[in-house]
Amino acid sequence: MLGFCVLAPLGDSLAKVLGPFIPLGQLVLVRFAVQAALLIPLVMLSGMKWRMTPRLFRLAVLRTVLHIFGIGGMFTALQYLPLADAIAIVFVMPFIMLLLGRFVLAEEVGAHRLAACGVGFVGTLFVIQPNFLAVGWIALLPLGVAVIFAFFMLTTRQIAKEVDPVALQAVSGVIAVVILLPVMALGVSLEFGPLQMVRPQGTEWSLLAAIGVLGTLAHLLMTWSLRFAPSATLAPMQYLEIPVAAAVGFWIFNEWPDTLAGFGIMLTVAAGVYVVLREQASARRLARNVPPIP
Repeated sequence: MLGFCVLAPLGDSLAKVLGPFIPLGQLVLVRFAVQAALLIPLVMLSGMKWRMTPRLFRLAVLRTVLHIFGIGGMFTALQYLPLADAIAIVFVMPFIMLLLGRFVLAEEVGAHRLAACGVGFVGTLFVIQPNFLAVGWIALLPLGVAVIFAFFMLTTRQIAKEVDPVALQAVSGVIAVVILLPVMALGVSLEFGPLQMVRPQGTEWSLLAAIGVLGTLAHLLMTWSLRFAPSATLAPMQYLEIPVAAAVGFWIFNEWPDTLAGFGIMLTVAAGVYVVLREQASARRLARNVPPIP
């Protein structure tokens, strides 16, 4: 998970660099095509099993569609928002997952966690507010990305313990390319800007390949982490992605969250860590057959 927290912002930063020159659809297509090209030979040479039951394959297709929309939304948001701000807004995702557990899965979620969700949303609004004044509704796009990735994480957890992470990522890469190629062909025929194809120039080729490599490795590490460690253990580590994103944004783009956004980021992180610690305490109490903390 630590590896994911470092590699994911680096990949996002390259997408932010290329966004003004490479159409969105081409960025996403290359991202998944590189993933497939890297992992299919590895799966075949290792003799790894990548056949899935119909149920797992349907979940893999759903997971891939969510991944496509999530990455597409994030790449779009990065063209208008600072890297750290965009990622911080997406980190409303753990609160969305908690609320999904409460209202969709009928899980027990007590008043303390619901209050922490409220604090986390307030922190997110502090991050959104200055960006909304600057760029308008596009500042809300990371909220949509957070919802998408909440469902993506829930789907990944359904698959991760039954399918090898390398095989899952290889299958996802193939599924994504199969989905995106006809979509791109339609976009080109309709002359729809975000779905056009252009010829990369100079270092753009290597940067495109790097987006695919970094994205593949990052999500492979994330899937491995969900396979081998409890989510309650991993969740606090995910928040390290925000300071890493702030450092990368400052280094590459000379961006730094303003005072209001910085306060919102700290509030969101504090609320998220509180929820995680509460979950861990409940898990320990359940292991000792003690009633969970509400």
